[in-house]
Amino acid sequence: MTPDEAVDRAFLDGIRALSAQPPRDPAGPLSPGSPLTGTRCLEVFGSQLASRHLDLAARVLRRQGHGYYTIGSAGHEANAFVAGALRPTDPALLHYRAGGFYAERARQVPGQDPVRDALLGMVVAAEDPIAGGRHKVFGSEPLAVIPQTSTIASHLPRAVGIAFALDRAARLGVTSRWPEDAVVVCSFGDASANHSTAAGAINTACHCAYQRLPLPLLLVCEDNGIGISVRTPAGWIEAAYGHRPGLRYFTADGTDPAAVYATATEAADWVRRHRRPAFLHLRVVRLMGHAGSDAEAAYRGPREIAAGLGRDPLLATGRLLVERGVAGPGEIIGLYESMRRHVLGVAQDAIRRPPLRSAVEITAPLAPSRPAAIAELAGAGDDDIRRELFDRKLPEDEGPLTLAQSINRTLADLLASHPGLMVFGEDVAVKGGVYGVTRGLLKKAGAARVFDTVLDEQSILGLALGAGVTGLLPVPEIQYLAYLHNAEDQIRGEAATLQFFSRGQFRNPAVIRVASYAYQEGFGGHFHNDNAVGALRDVPGLVVASPARPDDAAAMLRTCTAAAAADGRVCVFLEPIALYHTRDLHTDGDDGWLARYAPPSAWPATHVPLGRARVHGDGQDLVLVTFGNGVRMSLRVARRLAAAGIAARVLDLRWLAPLPTTDLLREASATGRVLVVDETRRTGGVSEGILAALTDHGFRGPAGRVTSEDSFVPLGDAARHVLVSEAEIEKAATALARRPRAGAVAPGGRQELDEQA
Repeated sequence: MTPDEAVDRAFLDGIRALSAQPPRDPAGPLSPGSPLTGTRCLEVFGSQLASRHLDLAARVLRRQGHGYYTIGSAGHEANAFVAGALRPTDPALLHYRAGGFYAERARQVPGQDPVRDALLGMVVAAEDPIAGGRHKVFGSEPLAVIPQTSTIASHLPRAVGIAFALDRAARLGVTSRWPEDAVVVCSFGDASANHSTAAGAINTACHCAYQRLPLPLLLVCEDNGIGISVRTPAGWIEAAYGHRPGLRYFTADGTDPAAVYATATEAADWVRRHRRPAFLHLRVVRLMGHAGSDAEAAYRGPREIAAGLGRDPLLATGRLLVERGVAGPGEIIGLYESMRRHVLGVAQDAIRRPPLRSAVEITAPLAPSRPAAIAELAGAGDDDIRRELFDRKLPEDEGPLTLAQSINRTLADLLASHPGLMVFGEDVAVKGGVYGVTRGLLKKAGAARVFDTVLDEQSILGLALGAGVTGLLPVPEIQYLAYLHNAEDQIRGEAATLQFFSRGQFRNPAVIRVASYAYQEGFGGHFHNDNAVGALRDVPGLVVASPARPDDAAAMLRTCTAAAAADGRVCVFLEPIALYHTRDLHTDGDDGWLARYAPPSAWPATHVPLGRARVHGDGQDLVLVTFGNGVRMSLRVARRLAAAGIAARVLDLRWLAPLPTTDLLREASATGRVLVVDETRRTGGVSEGILAALTDHGFRGPAGRVTSEDSFVPLGDAARHVLVSEAEIEKAATALARRPRAGAVAPGGRQELDEQA
């Protein structure tokens, strides 16, 4: 007997063994003082039945070759009563065993068909209304269910962010996606509760509550005592989360439907009334193993598995209905078999629906782009509001600015232009940033829009993702690029995937500012000098901006913000630390790295579209292709090359994703020779993508690269031995300029001069 057949038989045998009781009015409470009536219990039982038969159908579909990886909700259907205690407008981020919750939430909203929706997802049909055949997820825009695929609690930081953003949107007068009095519900398993992401998110929720910041979050831990095959120690969840400051604790037995409904109702009402976080601990059971491929008998004995069948929540609900005289055993079995027929009938129709058939279809939601809308939004400014915010000391009247000053003034302008824009992160408010980039913004825009956060990058990004999906426009700061790596999954697994897994129905616009790269004088080491961007360039749909000059930084920051607002894009804005306060280019006092701030009237003309590079000079001998700190170094080298009779131009990519391929090919063709100056690492660095683009598009001239070593950045002068230097750029450029425009070029050690055929 297969596990699903065992679960099916145990339920039917358990109901048949019950004795019918005298009928009672279903409109009355099932027990004195209980909020659960017989009618309400029957409704939720229907949702539990839908979830159970979807699980059984998934196993059948898999055996027939029509389904894929199956991970079911059997044993967790008590969460249907949690859904029953909430409103359908309460945003929900759900555990992957939330079939009962999803079915009950759909039952509350007219016109929804959770059975069909779930089955279309199981067979990855293109008609799947949430992910469009891209993944099996619980999600629905009409049901306020944000799609999640996480098994490691990566959705918890976003849940905290949404709960935070609900109140913040109201304070800022910004229309939220959800009602102002909504409760955010986030469910997860006991194994996930041990993940550092969950621990950090819950700590952030408690941290907010401790400061009396509104945070209406209901955390639902569905504790079945085991994560795949690893046991959760008995009593651990209550010990870990039952006595946390700022976190109200509720608990219920998931095999007692009346208790679950009463406790969930109490918890939801408490959160809605107090606007503070609560933890609902449901003790449930896992049936049929972790997933369809899981051989549960390898680590659980027959007695334990049989005991689990006896704690089946469907059996518990059916027993309650029979014992209270709401329905007889025959009626319960009739409802069960009727749902079986319905689900299998819909499944037969679902398998005939076409899947996604092309890469274009699959990737369509990844990178929505409306260039005209972005340009219009990036070029707009309100003169009256900005004069008030700048206290009539407009940045265009200040004279030439540094990179840090230009970013600062642009952030202020963006705060003036977008009422829902928020700037936040570690040390950004009171201190004004480690490098002073956000100095003065708190005074200009107020603490509701410019504020400090906990020192936890996952929580910072989760706050941004929650704020974005709620309707705000977050601009979080990550203090150093090295600090981003411990939270990258919030970008890769949560931010960048949301539009993909929801066909664009949900989006989390964000502009993530990151102090980046190396070359800081007298300060650094790996944790403050990091040149690794490969993990960012690998994320589909992610915009990666890398400005070098003050004027480019201002225009590009406006573009990123406009792309986030117009198309929901997630942008990472890499700011070269070493150039923040640089003033000179060639000689001391020449102020060659300063630039005047453009007034709003000039913004349309100076707009920088996504994926467009900037050319410096018109030399015909070769082009130095670079970005970030490499721009200044290359411009300095180009002047020395000119003195030696070599005419070089410099192409500042400005965007690392999307790569400015059109501009790259144009400049490569114009000069016939390409030297890539890449301050990131040789392996996995930006130069690999540039040289590949040249090859893919048929460039046949000599091309090479100078890169930093495959090394972490050491402290002090030792960094000079692993980072690209001007001397290396000049040497490589001189050698490349002497080569014929088409011909073999021998490898040149660190310079790796290669003909691209």
